[in-house]
Amino acid sequence: MTATPADASALTPSPRPGAAPLPRMVRAQAGVELVQLLRNGEQLLLTLVIPVVLLVVLVKVDVVDLGPGPRVDFVLPGVLALAVLSTAFTGQAIATGYERRYGVLKRLGTTPLPRGGLLAGKTTAVLAVEALQVVVLVLVGVLLGWRPSAIAVAPAVLLVVLGTLAFSGVALLMAGTLRAEATLAAANLVYVLLLLGSGIVVPLSRFGEQTQRVLQWLPSTALVDGLRASLAGAAVPQRVWVVLVVWSVVGVAAAARWFRWE
Repeated sequence: MTATPADASALTPSPRPGAAPLPRMVRAQAGVELVQLLRNGEQLLLTLVIPVVLLVVLVKVDVVDLGPGPRVDFVLPGVLALAVLSTAFTGQAIATGYERRYGVLKRLGTTPLPRGGLLAGKTTAVLAVEALQVVVLVLVGVLLGWRPSAIAVAPAVLLVVLGTLAFSGVALLMAGTLRAEATLAAANLVYVLLLLGSGIVVPLSRFGEQTQRVLQWLPSTALVDGLRASLAGAAVPQRVWVVLVVWSVVGVAAAARWFRWE
């Protein structure tokens, strides 16, 4: 029995060119970005080892006067904020800057993946790495005597997501507009300044009143203040939500508008 022309045409594979749905492209790009992050030894040192070492040292060694109460209660929220800063801002800005310099992003620009899809994929991968960081840091904190509040989880997670969006937007804006060398220098400089001036390891009370008024509007300061409040079972100040939402919207919008493939 022979196949009719209609049957034969039905059995013949026919290509269906076109881009995959955007969510699928974002998931695929996020998977690639996550693998690259986990394979990068220097990146893991910056994002995981340094925060853990800093947490242990600041809790066990009386280097800085952190005021009354258990030292871990002050240090752990700051180190969690530092982990977000390291991964979403410094590490992402440097890695993306050099991807752009070496033409990796230029090749991606020839694919159906839109610019917004690339930014979403990178940010999704960052959130996945941060989830690992949070688990490790929380376990170390518990071993050091930290006892979290049961009602702290939901607001803390939302704070981390907003902080990630804010830092990721600024990082991708820098990496997508500056030369790789300039991004490297600027990202490291901003990292050190925010580490010292956002209340992460040094209480803001050590600064003058005028300086405190300026520093409180930084996304890193808002993230630290919000995590300290939520992890202690207290209400998160309204200022924290306003600062993080504004930085998130402005950062992501600016990156989407001015990010260049090459």
